[in-house]
Amino acid sequence: MILAGLALLALAQQPRPADTTAGRPCTIVIDSIGGDYRQVVPAPGDTNRFAGGGVLAHCEGTASTLASDSVAMYGRQRRIDLVGHVVIRDTALALDANFASYFLRDERLEARKNVVATNRRNGSVLRGPHLDYYRAARGVRDTVEMFAASRPTVEYRQAADSGEPYIIVGNRIRFKGDDRVWAGGKVTVDRSDFASRSDSLLLDETRGFGVLVGQPRVEGKGGKTYTLVGTRIELGLEQREVRLVKALGQGKATGDDWTLTADTIHLMVAERKLQQAFAWGEGGGAKSRAHAVSSLYTIEADSIAIDTPGEVLTETRAFGRALSRAKRDSTAPPADVDWIAGDSLTARLAQERDSTGREHSRLQQILARGAARALTHHFDDRDSTAAPSINYSRGQRIAVLLSGAKIDRVVVAGAAAGVHLEPRPPPPPHTVKKKP
Repeated sequence: MILAGLALLALAQQPRPADTTAGRPCTIVIDSIGGDYRQVVPAPGDTNRFAGGGVLAHCEGTASTLASDSVAMYGRQRRIDLVGHVVIRDTALALDANFASYFLRDERLEARKNVVATNRRNGSVLRGPHLDYYRAARGVRDTVEMFAASRPTVEYRQAADSGEPYIIVGNRIRFKGDDRVWAGGKVTVDRSDFASRSDSLLLDETRGFGVLVGQPRVEGKGGKTYTLVGTRIELGLEQREVRLVKALGQGKATGDDWTLTADTIHLMVAERKLQQAFAWGEGGGAKSRAHAVSSLYTIEADSIAIDTPGEVLTETRAFGRALSRAKRDSTAPPADVDWIAGDSLTARLAQERDSTGREHSRLQQILARGAARALTHHFDDRDSTAAPSINYSRGQRIAVLLSGAKIDRVVVAGAAAGVHLEPRPPPPPHTVKKKP
């Protein structure tokens, strides 16, 4: 590391190290001093050195370089101050700042004002007013660490050529190595396909794991948007791409065609688009059951799975005391609402375009299995004013088929039973007898 080598220069008569690898410092060579140079001896055995007017240096035998307007080197304190237009280029880090101090005893660099630090291995960039850099050094620490305060901004990349980075902003950010990040205080993460908000954040690429806590919220923006909130949100990561988003506790997910609420929700993501959603509850109580709501129907069950390949809603499956209700008319009394129930339910949908050309999912079929029951209303297409007939069916399996937004037919199999009620016919016309 350049600064450690510069510290050796400050200590004057230190012998040249035999090895500059594995955290050992290199020897700094001063290439030029543009102004004055002086040294002060405040006490025997202690020498302080000062150089100004522009100082250029390099690490002997490497391409690592250092430049600043002036340098102050304190022997007894084992500290180096770099003042004005600080530019450090090392094999692992490129750093620019207005001011920097290096403390040799604990291999620590403090950079202040207009700090720009670039990880030269993966291209991640940190910008902010305050950075503490802890160098990996033998006998001190085995992994580089960085601490940034005063709300820095980080461009977080997997590799220098990996394309669009995640933009992370927080009141405080800590790095350990190249693949572990902690952030606290109004943390935001943004990319064209993804955004999150939380009080704190952890990203651990070594485990492919991320955590958001403190009113966490995630938004997918890859195509059709979705949002997810919960008590705690966890992320599954693969090469810094989000593959799984999990809400743990009071989860609520919202898409263009549906809303899903449950104690636990998992969203599966591929190609930066939502592909599948799973929801279930804990404890078996009514409040912990999963609920799915679309523009045409609602489903509640112990667990629910929603398929959205390519962000297109195609199928919903529900398990454990599953119940689906139609949303034909939100003002209708309960007796006039279609419903179907069973041990499990499967709802299949197709895509259609409205008058504006926008695609919507249309319900085609609902299938109930195991102790299936259904109450359906059937309307007369020829007379829109006529009351509907009512059908109640029971069986091992019931399939409700729809045509448009109306029920076309109900098919019952396995110990089938039920009742079908036709509407009361209209009274005969009143006749008036003529007097003789």
